[in-house]
Amino acid sequence: MNLMYTPKEKFMQKAIAAARSAYDKNDYAVGAVLVKSGKIIAVAGNRVRIRHDSTQHAEVLVLQQASKKLKRRYLGDCILYSTAEPCPMCASAAVWSKVKGIVYGSTMQDMKTYQQTHGNKSWSWRTINVPCSYIVSKGTPRPFLVKGFMRKECIKLFHS
Repeated sequence: MNLMYTPKEKFMQKAIAAARSAYDKNDYAVGAVLVKSGKIIAVAGNRVRIRHDSTQHAEVLVLQQASKKLKRRYLGDCILYSTAEPCPMCASAAVWSKVKGIVYGSTMQDMKTYQQTHGNKSWSWRTINVPCSYIVSKGTPRPFLVKGFMRKECIKLFHS
């Protein structure tokens, strides 16, 4: 955990609610929020299945919403919360957006373990097995990472 930042449960709870909403709409149960100065400025759940667009991950959506709302592409004063470890695309988007930090719940390994026992053809779990920490370590600036925050609650979002 980052010693300079203490993650807040209320922000992850909002991301979890967005993930549940995405699931209720027949999408993947992943949610994200973007926080600036202790206030949520963007909330989204996955829209991959709903919009028939593989890039519509919750993390990308909140970065887009925030940039539009703040009228700027760099979000260096913002922290991204996600119910799941950001994939390489989302981690890269966070680096490109220059977010200050990333807080996430479940890990890629959690997803892989769940898939092995609960996967099926309808809800196949496609992942690119490159950890968020690796992507962040190769970028500049490097957002801080808080891994496994409220992990048990986020793993409960997994479904088949």
